Amino acid sequence: MDVVKKANAKGRWIEPFLGTGVVAFNSGYERALLNDSNPHLINFYKGIQLGTITPAIVKRYLEQEGEKLLHAEENGYVHFRAVRNRFNETFSPLDFLFLSRTGFNGMMRFGKKGNWNIPFCKKPNRFAQAYITKIVNQVAGVQSAIGKEWTFTNGNFAETIMQTRADDIIYCDPPYFGRYVDYYNGWTEEEEETLFTLLSQTKAKFILSTWHHNDWRVNDMVAKYWSRFNVVTRDHFYHSGGKIENRRTIVEALVCNFALESIELHNHGQIAHRKTEQIDMQLVV
Repeated sequence: MDVVKKANAKGRWIEPFLGTGVVAFNSGYERALLNDSNPHLINFYKGIQLGTITPAIVKRYLEQEGEKLLHAEENGYVHFRAVRNRFNETFSPLDFLFLSRTGFNGMMRFGKKGNWNIPFCKKPNRFAQAYITKIVNQVAGVQSAIGKEWTFTNGNFAETIMQTRADDIIYCDPPYFGRYVDYYNGWTEEEEETLFTLLSQTKAKFILSTWHHNDWRVNDMVAKYWSRFNVVTRDHFYHSGGKIENRRTIVEALVCNFALESIELHNHGQIAHRKTEQIDMQLVV
């Protein structure tokens, strides 16, 4: 689910779990507080904000590294390993970009030391000119979206939420309980309960993205914690994953502490419960 929201001139856009940042970069807010536990994501976006990573720099880097990948031995694997080893020593944001675009099935996973441990996608021609242009355009888009009053932090989600004020809006997309995890994206029921407690107490409006159910099981956390708020459900198909059979439809849930009168609430029987001050919001599915 993508959330499109007209910017609130008074408040900030808050994300305790930034991830790829796609929602924040489309939020339209002049001020934002964006946090993630993964330092490599934060360093990359800070680099764009500070101008140490630009579209021109990315273009030159990918052209050079893509050429090496294309002609490397073992069908490109030799150069992929060289970049991976270099990243695991220096944690270069540009090498992080390279690895994120050459990892197997678009996956991202790290070890306890922050080292990259996803294998090669086995495509030595990965960085064709058209693909480089696409990435460069994405970097340019992020560069234009990041505001001067955007703050990027690498810390704990709870500390981020506790900094919010009544006129802020919090968007939470935490790791899904009971599903895929890695060193930066592990998630326990204790953390889910902490998140619930903090969002229940906040004076800000919040939007929480989580999973509702799939073909095999349901997310017990929705009934245990989140069902007391307004819930929207939507089907979503995941195209990434280690196995093709795992790339299937999952029903996702969007949880809010404000009214959703103008939105089709559900296609899986969820009912809006509590109504507070309404906010203009549109879901693009």
